Amino acid sequence: MDAPIGHFDHAAPAPDCLDELTRPVADAVRQWQGSVPAEQIIYVETDPQWADTAVFVEHYGRELLEQSANCVVVAGKRGGETSLAACVVLSTTRVDVNGVVRRQLGARKASFAPMETATSETGMEYGGITPIGLPDGWPVLVDSAVLDLPYVLVGSGRRRGKLLVPGKAFAELPGAVVLEGLGVS
Repeated sequence: MDAPIGHFDHAAPAPDCLDELTRPVADAVRQWQGSVPAEQIIYVETDPQWADTAVFVEHYGRELLEQSANCVVVAGKRGGETSLAACVVLSTTRVDVNGVVRRQLGARKASFAPMETATSETGMEYGGITPIGLPDGWPVLVDSAVLDLPYVLVGSGRRRGKLLVPGKAFAELPGAVVLEGLGVS
């Protein structure tokens, strides 16, 4: 199968590649619901040696720079309580942690979660965290620009491999909140 974006040697529907995904991501694909069929989520094999963005797009397709999103875990703190959330923004932007995220979480202070927290709480590898398969109850803050793309390249839960997900599917993820201006230049 040819990938809908990029130039990958191996692409297949994610339900056919569950062994390549971390447990939480595989479980989410198995239980997938929504207007976008799970078969439209495509798993592509990638080599970790080309994980750096500049090298990645040079190898797999320059157009991917404009069609990729990052998923980062943030921690909001208020009154001694910490809440975790995920933010999904285009890779050409950065997350407005101290503005949009802080206000959305009702936090006094917001910051990127430590790597150890992000990986242990999600069950995913650092550098491969994806919004698909996050813990129940987590808000998934999605920049509205992500929804406008036909397909978006995101992590697969591991550093080896990526998912190509129809943009509109991000609005239907459990806990999804679509926000204008979450990603800033």
